[in-house]
Amino acid sequence: SLLKTLSYVITGRLHFKQERAGELITTDDGQEYKVFRHVIVDPKYDHQKKSKASLRICFDFAHGSPNQNKRLSLIPIPFIVGLPGFRSKIWAINKESGGFLGIYNWDTIQDAEIYRNSFAIKLMTKRAVPGSITFQIIPI
Repeated sequence: SLLKTLSYVITGRLHFKQERAGELITTDDGQEYKVFRHVIVDPKYDHQKKSKASLRICFDFAHGSPNQNKRLSLIPIPFIVGLPGFRSKIWAINKESGGFLGIYNWDTIQDAEIYRNSFAIKLMTKRAVPGSITFQIIPI
């Protein structure tokens, strides 16, 4: 996955978008999160190809300040972006609780399910407050 991410960088297919920074996202339970990062991988051949699955993950970090965790959230990017079917991810934070929200778009539901069982999720689980992680895969 790291090599695939590097190829996206070299070919100009990996983009960090600023347009959504500061946007507010309200979850089904009424929590409000502010977007602070958005990364997109352009489709290689078909620019009209649409993602078919969205994975939403909410959790609270067990240690560190929200700003420290925002910086640390850069570390797994190369391991996420290169996974099969990855299309985009939005990072957002709840300013009141310090909770984090990740919204990932994948080519297929199966790609989202595979990520849900990945190394990156295992790492996130170790850094999260026990029981604070929620997952939701949504067909789109």
